[in-house]
Amino acid sequence: MTEPRFSLRHLLGIQGLGPFEITTILDLADGYAAQNRSADKRHTLMSGKTLVNLFYENSTRTLTSFELAGKRLGADVINMATSTSSVAKGESLIDTAMTLNAMNLDVLVVRHSESGAAQLLSQKVNCAVINAGDGAHEHPTQALLDALTIRRRKGTIAGLTVAICGDVVHSRVARSNIHLLNAMGASVRLVGPRTLMPSQVERMGAEVFHDMRAGLKDADVVMMLRIQNERMKGSFIPSIPEYFRFFGLDREKLALAKPDAVVMHPGPMNRGVEIDSDVADDVERSLIREQVEMGVAIRMACLDLLTRNLAETGVK
Repeated sequence: MTEPRFSLRHLLGIQGLGPFEITTILDLADGYAAQNRSADKRHTLMSGKTLVNLFYENSTRTLTSFELAGKRLGADVINMATSTSSVAKGESLIDTAMTLNAMNLDVLVVRHSESGAAQLLSQKVNCAVINAGDGAHEHPTQALLDALTIRRRKGTIAGLTVAICGDVVHSRVARSNIHLLNAMGASVRLVGPRTLMPSQVERMGAEVFHDMRAGLKDADVVMMLRIQNERMKGSFIPSIPEYFRFFGLDREKLALAKPDAVVMHPGPMNRGVEIDSDVADDVERSLIREQVEMGVAIRMACLDLLTRNLAETGVK
């Protein structure tokens, strides 16, 4: 029987990926995580290749980790500051894509406020495109780094109960994680107030809870989400103190999860809103710092696999 092959040209989302593609990325990233802890972190895989980070939204963790991932693989890395580029002068996304395409880059990483922006760019350029977050749609590398973090601590993803809590309606992180966790055999719970749940949320393949304590009961992983004020139009929560009282993660609520349950957050954290500092900084239970570390390894693995596919297919 012919072995399956990782054949993706772009990474636009988790939806549509199967266990083989996800596991291939996680396994490769595991190796990079070990390499990143060694004295010599350099590789030459992307020597002579050009990586462009095109971020229309502000980012610290994602942009920095893609930049570091590219440099560790030996690529020439360019971060495009859209606030000072032609984009700020009204250049359309397609015009920007055509301009970048003429420069013969190899990988384009894009973050945009509109859902579907990465998909559109992938149709207009000859290079590989990685979605670093598009609107409230998807954030695939965040879900992958979350999965790697979980697998390294728990040994597996299949069979775990993962509670994703908070602002689900505005969260591309939640959507990508739901797709990945379902594909890998986990049981997914969505926990939050009705105002922060998408319409027809039951179709997303998760059990929905509007009571934090019920949603956390016997969970293996508690994944908190940031309140995304910048995406909110209108009032979604009565007040910050009331939100924290009912849906913020503290020791009392965490005690309802399994004794060895771990805590995650994609960052940046609003301490005292989604999560208490005492829980966030608990070195035994919190995996938040490890998520940041695994972000570099996952992005190295994605760049590696997509670059190799470009070389094998000769498509540019």
